[in-house]
Amino acid sequence: MPDHLHWLMQLRDGSLARMMGTVKSRSSRLLGQQFGIQTPLWQPSYFDHAVRSEEALRRHALYILGNPIRAGLTLHLDEYPFAWCRWPMR
Repeated sequence: MPDHLHWLMQLRDGSLARMMGTVKSRSSRLLGQQFGIQTPLWQPSYFDHAVRSEEALRRHALYILGNPIRAGLTLHLDEYPFAWCRWPMR
């Protein structure tokens, strides 16, 4: 998505807040250097949701993967260059 990120991940240790701060800081610095971006890339906070079952995991993954199609960025997910999923979803 050009204006936001969905990230489905498992936090093994540490805190989500610390991990998000690190990701935001490092990606802002690297993208800023590479593309000369001066404006903030990230909103100050983030939204999280705990996934508590395999069915919920599948449902959330399918929602995320369908986002570029719903946004009109592609007709087929396999044509969208920024979609990636570790598990086969078909």
